[in-house]
Amino acid sequence: MNSKSNKIFSSQDALQVAKQRLPRLIFDFIEGATGREVSALRNMTRFDEITLQPRVMEDVETRRLNTNLLGQSYDLPFGIAPMGMCNLAWPGADKALAEAAQAFNLPVCLSSAASSSIEDMRSWASENSWFQLYVGSSMEESLALVDRARNAGYGTLVLTVDVPQVSRRLRDLRNGFQMPFRITPKLFMDFATHPRWSLATLWQGVPKPINFKPTSGNEQFDRNASRAGANWEFLKQLRDLWKGTLVIKGVTSAQDALRIQRAGADAIYVSNHGGRQLDSAPAAIDVLPKIRQAVGSDYPLLFDSGVRNGEDVVKALAMGADFVMLGRPFMFALGAEGARGLNSLIRTLGEDVSLTLAQTGLANINDVSHSMLVDCPPELIQASLTSIQNATHQN
Repeated sequence: MNSKSNKIFSSQDALQVAKQRLPRLIFDFIEGATGREVSALRNMTRFDEITLQPRVMEDVETRRLNTNLLGQSYDLPFGIAPMGMCNLAWPGADKALAEAAQAFNLPVCLSSAASSSIEDMRSWASENSWFQLYVGSSMEESLALVDRARNAGYGTLVLTVDVPQVSRRLRDLRNGFQMPFRITPKLFMDFATHPRWSLATLWQGVPKPINFKPTSGNEQFDRNASRAGANWEFLKQLRDLWKGTLVIKGVTSAQDALRIQRAGADAIYVSNHGGRQLDSAPAAIDVLPKIRQAVGSDYPLLFDSGVRNGEDVVKALAMGADFVMLGRPFMFALGAEGARGLNSLIRTLGEDVSLTLAQTGLANINDVSHSMLVDCPPELIQASLTSIQNATHQN
């Protein structure tokens, strides 16, 4: 495994180094969000307002971070969220993510919009690989991706439902971001002043989404094409077709969560797409307790949006999640120092989680609960009481 970074001790460090080393076009593509980027900021600042109660004199000498999720055991309570075009951060980023998933035993989810193939990711990450599906206007092409995932051996399919249309991301519009790149004088200077990234990218070949077939008469991937095919009827069809684990991503409504649960999905992935879709959306962490109350205490919930350190991971678990996924921080770590930066950040996050357990008097990640929150949302208390009542009735 790559040696430890002497620059990255937090996700903020990774961001700062990546900002120096990546062309502005690429950095803004990774960090940017929709509108005024209020939602992306809200995701993070809301975490800062959640406080944990320190506890003392507990036996925390040895601490366990491993947990079970959807029939698999992972060594850490967090994984790698699906992200499009990761190879823009650094050549071979997808393979580095896969190798890290294997080395640290955590899940990695390949996006439909990835610059590596469905088959390659499965061969690199094996049982640690998941596949994320976007549904475009062509049901035939969308289901062909599902068939490829099944044939490659994926056991977990993540259907993203919160991108009926890609939102306007102002940084990308101002920078002229498009695939493939259209070299303007401004972009040429941007690349020329970041030779480390530019030379490495040119040597490996400019990445592009390769899992989508070009639409008729158009040889270029249309990043802004409609993805509204992910509707309730498609969910029913997909549940009938996909016999593996089915996770629905991009849920922030308790009513939607209940309907998805009743439709037979195996888990719900609470997320507001990192603030990249609706600027007025609530912080994902604020809706998590409401969704937990709606679906009950035993239904699997994954979470992302705004997580930046190990304390945030523990807070998300305390607020009702069973597992946490991270996206941007890993992209920044890759942009900063490639695989070495990525592996260093994963280690750092794991250490943060472990230290947070110690400070709150816990020795096992599976003992994290709403009781460690200083100000516990009433929905979590109600969900806990309902769970106890149900267990009493069953006995």
